[in-house]
Amino acid sequence: MHPLSQFSYCPKCGSSHFEEHNEKSKICQECGFIYYFNPSSATVAFILNEKKELLVCRRAKDPQKGTLDLPGGFIDMNETAEEGVSREVLEETGLKVDVATYLFTLPNIYIYSGFPVHTLDMFFLCKVTNSSFIEAKDDVAESFFLPLDRLNPEEFGLDSIKKGLSRFQAAQLL
Repeated sequence: MHPLSQFSYCPKCGSSHFEEHNEKSKICQECGFIYYFNPSSATVAFILNEKKELLVCRRAKDPQKGTLDLPGGFIDMNETAEEGVSREVLEETGLKVDVATYLFTLPNIYIYSGFPVHTLDMFFLCKVTNSSFIEAKDDVAESFFLPLDRLNPEEFGLDSIKKGLSRFQAAQLL
């Protein structure tokens, strides 16, 4: 199902004459408004400790409750990607990000309340203050460090995290 099929009414005037314009947009036949469907911005943090172990989290909520994940989440309005990843890390782990270095992006579909949210996940390598004091907070059930050679992408629930972790692991071997 195309994501635009989930929108039946014009967000500007409320008309039900909101029709496909092209593969990326819908147009309102009443007011002429064109809505372009674009991905939401999200962040993911790779945090290594002094032993070169990666911080992983266990999801406390759906989607994929109980599976492994990496700290991160949606970027808020008027927030940069670096601010977003820093806020999410603090909210989920209690750790303060000192430096967030952009690595790469991957597209994803995140199911929120049964609704597929298309995202562009931005992956960052983050340096944090005092990584020995981790708290599981917000939507995280637990947080812990795993040695890189013990990471199995298949234990992670979200597709973009699996792909991003595989890419990160390959880069660590270079």
